[in-house]
Amino acid sequence: MKPLTLAEVQELPAVVPLLMAARALGLSRNTAYRLVQRDEFPCRVLKVGDTYRVPTVELLVLIGADKQNVATVFGSRS
Repeated sequence: MKPLTLAEVQELPAVVPLLMAARALGLSRNTAYRLVQRDEFPCRVLKVGDTYRVPTVELLVLIGADKQNVATVFGSRS
C-alpha cells in the first residue's frame, strides 16, 4: 500500500483510524497492531471502545510538517 503524502494527511479529519495512520507512516497493518500492543506506536493512540484512533496533528508533526504549518491547517478549519 502506498503511503499518504503530506497534503493527503493534511486533508484528514482530526482523528483517524489506526490503519489510516499506519498508511500515512508506511506501516503494514500487522506492524501497526504489533506496535500498539507493545505501546511502541510512534505517536499517541487513543482507544475508543474497541477501536484505535490516532490524532492527525500528531501524524503531521511526526512526518515532518512544521508546527506553523500544522497550526495553519488546523486553525483554518471550523
